[in-house]
Amino acid sequence: MKKIFYLLGVILLFSQCSNNFLDTEPLTMKVNTSFYQTPGDVEEALYGIYSLMNPGDNLFKHSFFVSELMSDDRFGGGGTVDPELQAIADFKNYSYDMYLFPWQQDYKGVYRSNMLLESISQVTDWDSETQQARYEGEALFMRAFFYFDLARMFGTVPLVLKTEPENLPKATPEELYAQIALDLKQAIEKLPAAPYSVNDIGRTTKWAAEGYMARVFLFYTGVYGKTELPLPDGGTITKAEVINYVDDCVANSGHKLVSDFRNQWPYAYAGDVYPYAKDNNLSWVGEEGGNTEAMFSIRFSIQSATCNRFNLFFGLRMQNTYPFGYGWGCGPVNPQLWDSWSNDDIRKVGSVCDVNAESIGYVSSPDQVEETYFWQKKYMPVNIEVDGASKSMFTQIYAPDQKQDNMTCNTQEVVLLRLADVMLMGAELGSTKAQEYLDDVRDRVQLPSVPVTLDNIKVERRHELAFEGVRYYDLLRWHDAEKAFSAISNIPVVSGGKQTTYSVTFNPETKGFLPIPESQILLSEGVLEQNPGWQ
Repeated sequence: MKKIFYLLGVILLFSQCSNNFLDTEPLTMKVNTSFYQTPGDVEEALYGIYSLMNPGDNLFKHSFFVSELMSDDRFGGGGTVDPELQAIADFKNYSYDMYLFPWQQDYKGVYRSNMLLESISQVTDWDSETQQARYEGEALFMRAFFYFDLARMFGTVPLVLKTEPENLPKATPEELYAQIALDLKQAIEKLPAAPYSVNDIGRTTKWAAEGYMARVFLFYTGVYGKTELPLPDGGTITKAEVINYVDDCVANSGHKLVSDFRNQWPYAYAGDVYPYAKDNNLSWVGEEGGNTEAMFSIRFSIQSATCNRFNLFFGLRMQNTYPFGYGWGCGPVNPQLWDSWSNDDIRKVGSVCDVNAESIGYVSSPDQVEETYFWQKKYMPVNIEVDGASKSMFTQIYAPDQKQDNMTCNTQEVVLLRLADVMLMGAELGSTKAQEYLDDVRDRVQLPSVPVTLDNIKVERRHELAFEGVRYYDLLRWHDAEKAFSAISNIPVVSGGKQTTYSVTFNPETKGFLPIPESQILLSEGVLEQNPGWQ
C-alpha cells in the first residue's frame, strides 16, 4: 500500500461553531496544547495538518479544482444537473456561501499550524535538534501554504497568528505576504538540506519551500506591481535571493526531470489496452519514489475517506472505456488550446485526448455539458484489463482483492509542485542559468532551443504545466486574464445533446479573486468586507 501521510489512530474532532468568526477549531482531544508531550505527538499533529490538503467529498471547491475550471484551458462541463460547477468556470456566484469550504479548510490548516508552533517548545526529549527544527520547519511551511492558498483565491484575508479567536479585518497585501515570506524563509533555514529521498514522500522539504518561495514571489510582485517580497520587520526578500533559492533547489535537491514527460501520468501504465502508450514505449514511474520530479503533492489512498476524487470529477462522463475510466465530465478542454498547440510538441497528445482521433470507444454522455471532444489526460481514471474484464489500475495495484467502486478507486497523487515548474520560474526570474533551464525542459520533449523571453516562457508554462492548477494564477500575475477570457467567445460545444456555443464573461473589477463567504462577513459583524466586484 502506498505511503500516505494522514493521521492514523488519532481523531481530530471539529466543531462547525456557526457563531465563531473564521470557524476556529476548538481545543479538543489531541489538538490542544496538553497533547504535545513527545516528538511522536508532534509528528501526529503534523499528519493532522497535512490531512487537510485532501478535500474529501468537497473537492469541487478545492483551489486546485476551482483554478482548473476557471483557467482558459478548460470549461466547466459536468452534467445538466451540475450548474454550480459551470458557475465556477463562468465566474458566477451561484450560492450564498459558494466558497465557504476552502475558506474554512485553509483556516483549519492555519489553526493547526499555529497550535503546533505555539506548543512545540513543551517537548523536551527530542532525538536531536535537527528533528525539532524539521518539524517546526514543516509547520511553518504549511502555514505559509494555507495562507498562500487563501491569498490566491480571495486576495487579502485576516492574518491570524495565534490560536485564540480574534475578529480581525483583512490584512494588507504587504502584511499577508510578509508573513508568508517569513514562514517560508524560516522553513528553508530549518528543514534539512538532504537530497530527495523516498522517505520525504508526502511531506514538505527544504526544496519544496524554495520552490514555493519563487511561486509566492512571482505572484505577489506580478499581481501587486512590486519588485521585492516584504518581511514583517521591514526587511525584504529580493529577486536575487529568490534566484539563489531556485538555483540551490535545482542543483542540490536531488530532484531530476523524468526522462519522458508522459511517464509521469498513469495512462503510461496502460500499454496493454492503450495503443498510444504501447506505441511510445511508455512506462509509468509510479508514486513510490520513481517520480523524481515531484516535489510536493497531495497523497491519497484506496479508502473512501482518503481517495482521490479529482480524477472522478475530471474523468470522461459515465464512460468505462480503455484506458480512461468512469468519471463525471468536468473540465472539458478548450479547443483553442488544442488548435494553438504545435503538433511537434509531444506534450500536446501527451496531455490532451482528442476522442475523435484516438480509438478509445468514447461516446459522449447525453447530459454532458460544454462537450468539446477534447479531454485532459493527466488526472483521469485509468482502466486496465484483468482476466478479460475492465478494472481500475489503482484498485488492481493497491487492493486487488477489493471490490471496485468507481467513486473511490482513484489514488493518484496530485502534484502541486514539480521540478520543471521551478526551472521555468528560474528562467522567468532571470537566473544566470535561465537559458539552460528553459532548454532542459524543452529538450526533454524534443523541442529546439528558443530565447528566454517572457512571451516564450508564457507559452512554455502553458504547455508544460497544463491541467496542473497553475495556469489561472499565471494569468492573474501576468495581468493576462481579461485578454484570455475575452477570447473565449462563441466556442462551439454540445450541451445536453444540443449544439450551442460557449462564452466567458470575466469581471476585471474582481482582479480574478473570489467572493468571501457571506457567512464569514456576517460573523465578523462588518469587520470583514466583501471583495470588489462581488458586492
